[in-house]
Amino acid sequence: MTSPPPLKSLLVLEFAGLAPGPFAGKLLADYGAQVLRIDRHNLPPHPTADRLAPHKRSIRINLKSPSGIALVKSLAKTADVLIDPFRPGVLEKLDLGPDVLLAINPRLIYARMAGFRKEGKYAQMAGHDINYISVSGTLSMLGRPGENPYAPGNILGDFAGGGMMCFVGILLALLHRMGTGKGQVVEANMVDGSAYLASFLRFGQMNPDGNWRNERGKNLLDGGAPFYDTYRTKDGGFMAVLVLSLPILEVALMRGRGALEPQFYKAFIERLLPGRADVPDREDRENWPALRKLFTQTFLEKRRQEWEAIFDGIDACVTPVKTHMELKAEGFQLGPPVTLKDSPALESEGWEGEALTPGQGGKEALEEWWGLKEGKQWVDGQGGVEMLDVKSRL
Repeated sequence: MTSPPPLKSLLVLEFAGLAPGPFAGKLLADYGAQVLRIDRHNLPPHPTADRLAPHKRSIRINLKSPSGIALVKSLAKTADVLIDPFRPGVLEKLDLGPDVLLAINPRLIYARMAGFRKEGKYAQMAGHDINYISVSGTLSMLGRPGENPYAPGNILGDFAGGGMMCFVGILLALLHRMGTGKGQVVEANMVDGSAYLASFLRFGQMNPDGNWRNERGKNLLDGGAPFYDTYRTKDGGFMAVLVLSLPILEVALMRGRGALEPQFYKAFIERLLPGRADVPDREDRENWPALRKLFTQTFLEKRRQEWEAIFDGIDACVTPVKTHMELKAEGFQLGPPVTLKDSPALESEGWEGEALTPGQGGKEALEEWWGLKEGKQWVDGQGGVEMLDVKSRL
């Protein structure tokens, strides 16, 4: 028998926002936290575009009304975590800044998710994922040689460098609270988050003996090597090739050599180019263009499915590039990012995610999670949910 998810007892207030804030809330909810999303009171009664809402509930609050502010403060009294996705100063202007709420509840983890750093020339500027990774130095390292830097969707900034880092910060603050009994402010921003994720690349770029000192797209692990790249197949599919081993890769990165695991590369060449004895030496970088041309031409000779049949089950480090549509059709089961055997995450929301209608589950959250009774402590009207007896609660 397994235990409940590890975050089951946590009460979380998530101010509705875009990708990174909701993603941090999703991670908390997936591992059992009771996440209440605070939506604007005047939104239409339709599911929002945010599909990062599985296991969450929603409440509509007018943050410009005294009764709405009073309700947030009342919820914050017993909340464990609050997620602030706004630009610096927004919640302070509403009298909901960390100084106010931590005075009400010293155990509160007040998590702030920003794009730029809170200081510096970009602090008050609007921006998006690509802007944050651009000024972090990370974007400059991504792309093909001689071409513009290429952003990897909004995975690196919004999600990995933003929401995931915020989640990690919340967990660290919760661990600190276990020993001290005190909450604190957690500040995450996508500039520092994405820069930290690029540490390995940056160290290889900055050190004289590093292996990331070439132009982007010409290094060992960014498509510069013909044995770390993707190749188009006859039917328009793609195969991914990486014939490197981790033990030898470490030596290669430190000494600037593109060393390969001999048996993996041998299996790769035997399957890709059976009977060929004139394959250029992979250890000589001067041969890389010829190798790339050879690999490119050869992969175009067969359909992806044929190449899969050739390489499946073989230690040659060659795999198909699959789409989500394919995986879904094949019955691939999505799982949590980390599996806890004794206290597993809640079930996945599947391929489509889950949207939430403003106000959906709000009554249940207030009564079941916060113990606040409708008609006695709050009412739900056209202006959203409001606190009764406002003066005594402000």
